[in-house]
Amino acid sequence: MSEINKIRSILSKVTDPEVPVLTIADLGIIRDVIVNDEKIEVIITPTYSGCPAMDMISINIKLALAEHGYKNVTVKNILSPAWTTDWMSEEGKQKLKAYGIAPPNTKQAVCTPDSFQEEETVQCPQCSSFNTQLVSRFGSTACKALYQCNDCKEPFDYFKCH
Repeated sequence: MSEINKIRSILSKVTDPEVPVLTIADLGIIRDVIVNDEKIEVIITPTYSGCPAMDMISINIKLALAEHGYKNVTVKNILSPAWTTDWMSEEGKQKLKAYGIAPPNTKQAVCTPDSFQEEETVQCPQCSSFNTQLVSRFGSTACKALYQCNDCKEPFDYFKCH
């Protein structure tokens, strides 16, 4: 196994501090791993610019690599290209749903006599109903919105598409 693959394997076990069932690999925030002699640079992209979890993720990356003997590690945040939910793994989306957070969906076109718009269809992670409503554009964190199911009445976070 190459050095970069070993490092990526270690990073695939680093969890997100805000949603601990997800790894940073599930989120798709690892952009690159560069090994130059004894120096390792891990490049990550936040799910949102200004995401407060990024400092903790950087610390956890360094700790995980240090546990495996990698001492000279830097973590660099890049904002471009901007992170998108398309980078999330399908396994990560299923982990979100099992955890009670609706995973990101694609937008569906809605045509009315007066307009054409795109709306997100959000499935309740509790009962799987699509009969849900937006309560607040911001949930427990900036990357989530708060929804409520009209069938089971449960409130839930939705990991927003972007």
